[in-house]
Amino acid sequence: MRFRLWTSALRFVLAGSLLLTGSVASAGPKEDVGAATMRWAQTLGQNDPDKVVLLYATDGVLWGTLSPTVRADRAALRDYFVTAFKVLPGLKVTFGEQLIRVYGGTAVNTGYYTFSYIKDGETKTLPARYSFTFVKDGENWMIVDHHSSAMPASLR
Repeated sequence: MRFRLWTSALRFVLAGSLLLTGSVASAGPKEDVGAATMRWAQTLGQNDPDKVVLLYATDGVLWGTLSPTVRADRAALRDYFVTAFKVLPGLKVTFGEQLIRVYGGTAVNTGYYTFSYIKDGETKTLPARYSFTFVKDGENWMIVDHHSSAMPASLR
């Protein structure tokens, strides 16, 4: 009798553990893309262009908020972020609404974000809209296309 009770208890604990582990391990692709987007935000806040560039695929493209030029290789991407960190000291970004769509190994995250930076001792903000296109590379979602533009004034 004791053996049966012990075996039943062990089965119950193992089943519960498997259920808990399964729910934690399988966040899902939308959540993974959201996490990759937040990783970009956190890395941007470190003001280190070399770290930011590593979040882009080797053939990644950036049409940046502050640039009249599309950046289509890692050297050009790095140059963009070097300039951005100089022009916008203490650069940070916060995300608003995000619309994440996943198509197999490709995903698009579209929405708006607000950059903040320090200018003349004052915190300034720059609202913008964005589209990130990610591709799955092994376990990582890499940015293959990033478009950002300043938010236009609302029509009256």
